[in-house]
Amino acid sequence: MLKDLIDLSILHRVLVVKLRHHGDVLLTSPVFSVLKNHAPHLEIDALVYQDTAEMLTFHPAISQAHTIDRQWKTAGILAQIRAEWKLLSTLKARRYDLIIHLTEHPRGAWIKRLTGARWGVAPKRVGTNRKTGFTHSYPVVGANRRHMAETNLDALRRIGIYPGEDERRLTLVPGTEAESFVDKLLAGRQLRKQGFIHLHPTSRWLFKCWPAERMAGLIAALQAQGHHIVITAAPVAEELAMAKAILNGLHRPVIDLSGQLSLKQLAALTAQAKLFIGVDSAPMHIAAAMGTPTVALFGPSGEIEWGPWQVAHKTITTTHTCRPCGNDGCGGGKISECLSTIPLELVLSATGELLRTL
Repeated sequence: MLKDLIDLSILHRVLVVKLRHHGDVLLTSPVFSVLKNHAPHLEIDALVYQDTAEMLTFHPAISQAHTIDRQWKTAGILAQIRAEWKLLSTLKARRYDLIIHLTEHPRGAWIKRLTGARWGVAPKRVGTNRKTGFTHSYPVVGANRRHMAETNLDALRRIGIYPGEDERRLTLVPGTEAESFVDKLLAGRQLRKQGFIHLHPTSRWLFKCWPAERMAGLIAALQAQGHHIVITAAPVAEELAMAKAILNGLHRPVIDLSGQLSLKQLAALTAQAKLFIGVDSAPMHIAAAMGTPTVALFGPSGEIEWGPWQVAHKTITTTHTCRPCGNDGCGGGKISECLSTIPLELVLSATGELLRTL
Protein backbone atom coordinates (compact mmCIF):
# COMPACT_ATOMS: atom_id res chain seq x y z
CA MET A 1 0.00 0.00 0.00
CA LEU A 2 1.29 3.45 -0.89
CA LYS A 3 2.21 5.59 2.09
CA ASP A 4 1.57 8.82 0.19
CA LEU A 5 -1.60 8.02 -1.75
CA ILE A 6 -4.01 10.91 -2.20
CA ASP A 7 -7.44 10.72 -0.59
CA LEU A 8 -9.78 11.46 -3.49
CA SER A 9 -12.68 12.20 -1.16
CA ILE A 10 -11.13 15.51 -0.11
CA LEU A 11 -10.43 16.69 -3.66
CA HIS A 12 -12.78 18.96 -5.59
CA ARG A 13 -11.05 19.85 -8.86
CA VAL A 14 -8.26 18.27 -10.87
CA LEU A 15 -6.40 19.58 -13.93
CA VAL A 16 -4.84 17.12 -16.39
CA VAL A 17 -2.16 18.65 -18.64
CA LYS A 18 -1.07 17.11 -21.97
CA LEU A 19 0.71 19.50 -24.31
CA ARG A 20 1.51 17.27 -27.26
CA HIS A 21 0.05 16.21 -30.61
CA HIS A 22 -3.43 14.89 -31.47
CA GLY A 23 -2.75 11.18 -30.96
CA ASP A 24 -0.91 11.83 -27.70
CA VAL A 25 -3.88 13.78 -26.36
CA LEU A 26 -6.40 11.10 -27.38
CA LEU A 27 -4.33 8.52 -25.50
CA THR A 28 -4.94 10.48 -22.29
CA SER A 29 -8.72 9.94 -22.52
CA PRO A 30 -8.69 6.89 -20.19
CA VAL A 31 -7.15 9.05 -17.45
CA PHE A 32 -10.30 11.17 -17.29
CA SER A 33 -12.59 8.14 -17.39
CA VAL A 34 -10.75 6.35 -14.57
CA LEU A 35 -10.63 9.46 -12.39
CA LYS A 36 -14.35 10.04 -12.79
CA ASN A 37 -15.18 6.39 -12.16
CA HIS A 38 -13.20 6.34 -8.92
CA ALA A 39 -14.32 9.78 -7.74
CA PRO A 40 -17.64 10.77 -9.37
CA HIS A 41 -17.79 14.01 -7.36
CA LEU A 42 -14.65 15.42 -8.98
CA GLU A 43 -14.62 18.21 -11.54
CA ILE A 44 -11.89 17.22 -13.99
CA ASP A 45 -10.46 19.75 -16.44
CA ALA A 46 -8.00 19.37 -19.31
CA LEU A 47 -5.28 21.67 -20.60
CA VAL A 48 -4.17 20.97 -24.18
CA TYR A 49 -3.09 22.83 -27.28
CA GLN A 50 -6.01 24.47 -29.06
CA ASP A 51 -5.62 22.45 -32.26
CA THR A 52 -5.83 19.16 -30.33
CA ALA A 53 -8.90 20.00 -28.22
CA GLU A 54 -11.27 18.06 -30.51
CA MET A 55 -9.68 14.88 -29.21
CA LEU A 56 -11.28 15.53 -25.78
CA THR A 57 -14.31 17.77 -26.26
CA PHE A 58 -17.60 16.02 -25.39
CA HIS A 59 -15.69 13.53 -23.20
CA PRO A 60 -18.29 12.76 -20.51
CA ALA A 61 -15.77 12.96 -17.66
CA ILE A 62 -14.35 16.37 -18.56
CA SER A 63 -15.84 19.52 -17.04
CA GLN A 64 -13.80 22.12 -18.95
CA ALA A 65 -11.15 21.94 -21.65
CA HIS A 66 -8.68 24.84 -21.45
CA THR A 67 -6.45 25.49 -24.44
CA ILE A 68 -3.17 27.10 -25.40
CA ASP A 69 -2.89 28.49 -28.92
CA ARG A 70 0.49 27.69 -30.44
CA GLN A 71 0.17 30.95 -32.41
CA TRP A 72 0.34 33.11 -29.28
CA LYS A 73 4.10 33.29 -29.58
CA THR A 74 3.83 34.72 -33.11
CA ALA A 75 1.30 37.41 -32.21
CA GLY A 76 3.82 39.73 -30.54
CA ILE A 77 5.08 39.86 -26.98
CA LEU A 78 2.23 41.99 -25.57
CA ALA A 79 -0.47 39.85 -27.14
CA GLN A 80 1.23 36.71 -25.87
CA ILE A 81 1.51 38.11 -22.32
CA ARG A 82 -2.20 39.03 -22.33
CA ALA A 83 -3.21 35.56 -23.55
CA GLU A 84 -0.95 33.81 -21.04
CA TRP A 85 -2.23 35.99 -18.18
CA LYS A 86 -5.84 35.33 -19.12
CA LEU A 87 -5.20 31.57 -19.14
CA LEU A 88 -3.40 31.66 -15.80
CA SER A 89 -6.18 33.74 -14.23
CA THR A 90 -8.77 31.23 -15.47
CA LEU A 91 -6.79 28.29 -14.10
CA LYS A 92 -6.20 29.98 -10.71
CA ALA A 93 -9.90 30.75 -10.40
CA ARG A 94 -10.67 27.04 -10.70
CA ARG A 95 -8.77 26.37 -7.43
CA TYR A 96 -7.36 22.99 -8.36
CA ASP A 97 -6.40 20.55 -5.64
CA LEU A 98 -4.35 18.32 -7.93
CA ILE A 99 -2.38 18.83 -11.15
CA ILE A 100 -1.67 15.72 -13.24
CA HIS A 101 1.10 16.57 -15.70
CA LEU A 102 1.56 13.87 -18.36
CA THR A 103 4.67 15.12 -20.17
CA GLU A 104 7.97 16.78 -19.37
CA HIS A 105 6.86 20.10 -20.84
CA PRO A 106 8.23 22.89 -18.59
CA ARG A 107 4.89 24.69 -18.61
CA GLY A 108 3.48 22.01 -16.30
CA ALA A 109 5.81 22.99 -13.45
CA TRP A 110 4.89 26.67 -13.47
CA ILE A 111 1.20 25.83 -13.75
CA LYS A 112 1.56 23.65 -10.66
CA ARG A 113 3.28 26.43 -8.74
CA LEU A 114 1.18 29.37 -9.89
CA THR A 115 -2.21 27.70 -9.47
CA GLY A 116 -1.38 26.83 -5.87
CA ALA A 117 -2.60 23.24 -6.17
CA ARG A 118 -1.75 21.24 -3.04
CA TRP A 119 -0.71 18.10 -4.93
CA GLY A 120 0.90 17.41 -8.28
CA VAL A 121 2.08 14.30 -10.12
CA ALA A 122 4.46 14.29 -13.07
CA PRO A 123 7.00 12.02 -14.83
CA LYS A 124 10.02 11.29 -12.67
CA ARG A 125 12.36 13.26 -14.94
CA VAL A 126 10.41 16.43 -14.07
CA GLY A 127 11.23 15.86 -10.42
CA THR A 128 9.55 16.33 -7.05
CA ASN A 129 10.99 19.35 -5.31
CA ARG A 130 10.27 22.93 -4.30
CA LYS A 131 11.27 24.22 -7.72
CA THR A 132 8.75 22.12 -9.66
CA GLY A 133 6.13 21.96 -6.93
CA PHE A 134 5.24 18.34 -7.72
CA THR A 135 4.62 16.09 -4.74
CA HIS A 136 4.54 12.76 -6.62
CA SER A 137 6.44 11.37 -9.61
CA TYR A 138 6.11 8.20 -11.65
CA PRO A 139 8.75 6.38 -13.72
CA VAL A 140 8.40 6.27 -17.51
CA VAL A 141 9.30 2.92 -19.03
CA GLY A 142 11.23 3.50 -22.24
CA ALA A 143 12.58 1.40 -25.11
CA ASN A 144 9.13 0.71 -26.61
CA ARG A 145 8.10 -1.58 -23.76
CA ARG A 146 4.85 -0.01 -22.51
CA HIS A 147 1.89 1.46 -24.34
CA MET A 148 1.49 5.20 -23.93
CA ALA A 149 -2.08 4.75 -22.69
CA GLU A 150 -0.71 2.69 -19.79
CA THR A 151 2.09 5.19 -19.18
CA ASN A 152 -0.50 7.95 -18.82
CA LEU A 153 -2.45 5.79 -16.37
CA ASP A 154 0.74 5.28 -14.33
CA ALA A 155 0.24 8.85 -13.09
CA LEU A 156 -2.96 7.63 -11.41
CA ARG A 157 -1.41 4.41 -10.11
CA ARG A 158 1.27 6.52 -8.41
CA ILE A 159 -1.34 8.27 -6.27
CA GLY A 160 -3.31 5.13 -5.42
CA ILE A 161 -5.85 4.83 -8.26
CA TYR A 162 -5.70 1.44 -9.98
CA PRO A 163 -7.68 1.22 -13.25
CA GLY A 164 -9.69 -1.87 -14.11
CA GLU A 165 -9.32 -3.53 -17.49
CA ASP A 166 -12.68 -2.26 -18.68
CA GLU A 167 -11.80 1.36 -17.76
CA ARG A 168 -8.80 1.72 -20.06
CA ARG A 169 -10.59 2.19 -23.37
CA LEU A 170 -10.05 5.34 -25.42
CA THR A 171 -12.96 7.76 -25.49
CA LEU A 172 -13.69 10.04 -28.43
CA VAL A 173 -17.16 11.50 -28.95
CA PRO A 174 -17.75 12.85 -32.49
CA GLY A 175 -20.96 14.65 -31.55
CA THR A 176 -24.34 14.67 -33.28
CA GLU A 177 -23.38 17.38 -35.77
CA ALA A 178 -20.41 15.41 -37.12
CA GLU A 179 -22.36 12.16 -37.13
CA SER A 180 -25.24 13.73 -39.04
CA PHE A 181 -22.81 15.23 -41.56
CA VAL A 182 -21.19 11.85 -42.23
CA ASP A 183 -24.55 10.06 -42.42
CA LYS A 184 -25.61 12.41 -45.20
CA LEU A 185 -22.22 12.18 -46.88
CA LEU A 186 -22.32 8.39 -47.07
CA ALA A 187 -25.99 8.28 -48.06
CA GLY A 188 -25.22 10.61 -50.96
CA ARG A 189 -22.60 8.15 -52.15
CA GLN A 190 -24.82 5.12 -51.55
CA LEU A 191 -22.50 3.65 -48.93
CA ARG A 192 -23.97 1.75 -46.00
CA LYS A 193 -22.55 1.36 -42.50
CA GLN A 194 -19.84 -1.33 -42.40
CA GLY A 195 -19.93 -1.29 -46.20
CA PHE A 196 -16.51 0.24 -46.88
CA ILE A 197 -12.84 0.24 -45.88
CA HIS A 198 -11.39 3.53 -44.67
CA LEU A 199 -7.78 4.27 -45.65
CA HIS A 200 -5.84 7.16 -44.19
CA PRO A 201 -2.39 6.61 -45.73
CA THR A 202 -0.73 9.83 -44.62
CA SER A 203 0.84 11.30 -41.50
CA ARG A 204 2.12 14.74 -40.61
CA TRP A 205 5.48 12.94 -40.46
CA LEU A 206 5.97 11.60 -43.99
CA PHE A 207 8.80 9.31 -42.88
CA LYS A 208 6.05 7.26 -41.19
CA CYS A 209 4.24 6.70 -44.51
CA TRP A 210 4.25 3.67 -46.81
CA PRO A 211 5.20 4.49 -50.43
CA ALA A 212 2.33 5.87 -52.53
CA GLU A 213 2.71 3.25 -55.24
CA ARG A 214 2.34 0.41 -52.74
CA MET A 215 -0.71 1.98 -51.14
CA ALA A 216 -2.21 2.33 -54.63
CA GLY A 217 -1.45 -1.32 -55.26
CA LEU A 218 -3.17 -2.29 -52.01
CA ILE A 219 -6.25 -0.28 -52.91
CA ALA A 220 -6.41 -1.86 -56.36
CA ALA A 221 -6.17 -5.35 -54.85
CA LEU A 222 -8.93 -4.58 -52.33
CA GLN A 223 -11.13 -3.20 -55.09
CA ALA A 224 -10.59 -6.39 -57.07
CA GLN A 225 -11.94 -8.28 -54.04
CA GLY A 226 -15.11 -6.18 -54.18
CA HIS A 227 -14.42 -3.70 -51.37
CA HIS A 228 -15.51 -0.05 -51.51
CA ILE A 229 -12.70 2.31 -50.50
CA VAL A 230 -12.87 5.72 -48.82
CA ILE A 231 -9.58 7.63 -48.59
CA THR A 232 -8.82 10.59 -46.32
CA ALA A 233 -5.88 12.88 -45.59
CA ALA A 234 -5.31 15.99 -43.51
CA PRO A 235 -5.81 19.40 -45.19
CA VAL A 236 -2.10 20.14 -45.49
CA ALA A 237 -0.12 20.36 -48.72
CA GLU A 238 2.24 17.43 -48.12
CA GLU A 239 -0.50 14.98 -47.19
CA LEU A 240 -2.78 16.10 -50.01
CA ALA A 241 0.08 15.67 -52.47
CA MET A 242 0.65 12.12 -51.27
CA ALA A 243 -3.07 11.31 -51.51
CA LYS A 244 -3.08 12.67 -55.07
CA ALA A 245 -0.09 10.48 -55.97
CA ILE A 246 -1.96 7.43 -54.65
CA LEU A 247 -5.11 8.31 -56.58
CA ASN A 248 -3.11 8.89 -59.77
CA GLY A 249 -1.92 5.28 -59.52
CA LEU A 250 -5.46 3.86 -59.58
CA HIS A 251 -7.54 2.71 -62.54
CA ARG A 252 -10.83 2.52 -60.64
CA PRO A 253 -12.34 5.41 -58.64
CA VAL A 254 -12.50 5.62 -54.86
CA ILE A 255 -14.35 8.07 -52.66
CA ASP A 256 -11.77 10.74 -51.96
CA LEU A 257 -12.45 12.89 -48.90
CA SER A 258 -8.88 14.14 -48.51
CA GLY A 259 -8.74 17.51 -46.78
CA GLN A 260 -12.53 17.71 -46.47
CA LEU A 261 -13.21 16.50 -42.92
CA SER A 262 -12.73 17.90 -39.44
CA LEU A 263 -11.31 15.59 -36.78
CA LYS A 264 -14.78 14.98 -35.35
CA GLN A 265 -16.10 14.17 -38.83
CA LEU A 266 -13.16 11.86 -39.43
CA ALA A 267 -14.06 10.00 -36.23
CA ALA A 268 -17.69 9.72 -37.30
CA LEU A 269 -16.59 8.36 -40.69
CA THR A 270 -14.22 5.81 -39.16
CA ALA A 271 -16.94 4.61 -36.80
CA GLN A 272 -18.98 3.54 -39.81
CA ALA A 273 -16.16 1.69 -41.61
CA LYS A 274 -15.76 -2.08 -41.41
CA LEU A 275 -11.98 -1.68 -41.36
CA PHE A 276 -9.37 1.07 -41.05
CA ILE A 277 -5.96 0.91 -42.74
CA GLY A 278 -3.24 3.44 -42.00
CA VAL A 279 0.11 4.22 -40.43
CA ASP A 280 1.19 5.46 -37.00
CA SER A 281 -0.86 8.64 -36.91
CA ALA A 282 -3.71 10.33 -35.05
CA PRO A 283 -6.35 8.82 -37.41
CA MET A 284 -5.13 5.35 -36.43
CA HIS A 285 -5.73 6.18 -32.76
CA ILE A 286 -9.09 7.67 -33.68
CA ALA A 287 -10.04 4.39 -35.36
CA ALA A 288 -9.11 2.50 -32.20
CA ALA A 289 -11.17 4.90 -30.10
CA MET A 290 -14.17 4.30 -32.34
CA GLY A 291 -13.74 0.51 -32.03
CA THR A 292 -13.01 0.04 -35.74
CA PRO A 293 -10.76 -2.96 -36.54
CA THR A 294 -7.41 -1.58 -37.65
CA VAL A 295 -4.47 -2.54 -39.85
CA ALA A 296 -1.49 -0.33 -38.98
CA LEU A 297 1.94 -0.17 -40.66
CA PHE A 298 4.86 0.68 -38.39
CA GLY A 299 8.41 1.62 -39.28
CA PRO A 300 10.63 3.92 -37.18
CA SER A 301 8.05 4.27 -34.39
CA GLY A 302 7.25 1.51 -31.92
CA GLU A 303 4.06 -0.51 -32.16
CA ILE A 304 4.20 -1.55 -28.50
CA GLU A 305 4.15 2.05 -27.34
CA TRP A 306 1.93 3.50 -30.08
CA GLY A 307 -0.08 0.64 -31.59
CA PRO A 308 -3.89 0.46 -31.88
CA TRP A 309 -5.22 0.36 -28.31
CA GLN A 310 -7.83 -2.17 -27.16
CA VAL A 311 -9.30 -2.86 -30.61
CA ALA A 312 -9.07 -5.81 -33.02
CA HIS A 313 -5.99 -5.09 -35.10
CA LYS A 314 -2.98 -6.22 -37.09
CA THR A 315 0.30 -4.33 -36.83
CA ILE A 316 2.74 -4.82 -39.69
CA THR A 317 6.48 -4.31 -39.34
CA THR A 318 9.75 -5.58 -40.76
CA THR A 319 12.57 -7.41 -39.01
CA HIS A 320 15.05 -4.51 -39.22
CA THR A 321 17.07 -4.77 -36.02
CA CYS A 322 17.48 -0.98 -35.84
CA ARG A 323 13.77 -0.28 -35.39
CA PRO A 324 12.11 1.41 -33.69
CA CYS A 325 14.64 4.23 -33.96
CA GLY A 326 12.32 7.25 -34.05
CA ASN A 327 14.50 8.91 -36.68
CA ASP A 328 13.29 11.15 -39.49
CA GLY A 329 14.04 8.50 -42.09
CA CYS A 330 17.22 6.44 -42.35
CA GLY A 331 20.18 8.74 -41.78
CA GLY A 332 17.76 11.64 -41.56
CA GLY A 333 16.99 11.11 -45.25
CA LYS A 334 13.17 11.27 -44.86
CA ILE A 335 12.66 7.69 -46.12
CA SER A 336 12.40 4.83 -43.61
CA GLU A 337 13.58 1.57 -45.14
CA CYS A 338 11.92 -0.46 -42.38
CA LEU A 339 8.60 0.92 -43.66
CA SER A 340 9.21 1.33 -47.39
CA THR A 341 10.28 -2.33 -47.72
CA ILE A 342 7.07 -3.78 -46.24
CA PRO A 343 5.72 -5.89 -49.12
CA LEU A 344 2.24 -5.27 -50.47
CA GLU A 345 1.42 -8.98 -50.16
CA LEU A 346 2.04 -8.90 -46.41
CA VAL A 347 -0.37 -6.02 -45.88
CA LEU A 348 -3.01 -7.58 -48.13
CA SER A 349 -2.72 -10.88 -46.29
CA ALA A 350 -3.04 -9.24 -42.86
CA THR A 351 -6.04 -7.27 -44.08
CA GLY A 352 -7.74 -10.45 -45.29
CA GLU A 353 -7.03 -12.25 -42.02
CA LEU A 354 -8.56 -9.44 -39.98
CA LEU A 355 -11.59 -9.14 -42.24
CA ARG A 356 -12.28 -12.86 -41.88
CA THR A 357 -12.52 -12.50 -38.09
CA LEU A 358 -15.18 -9.82 -38.25
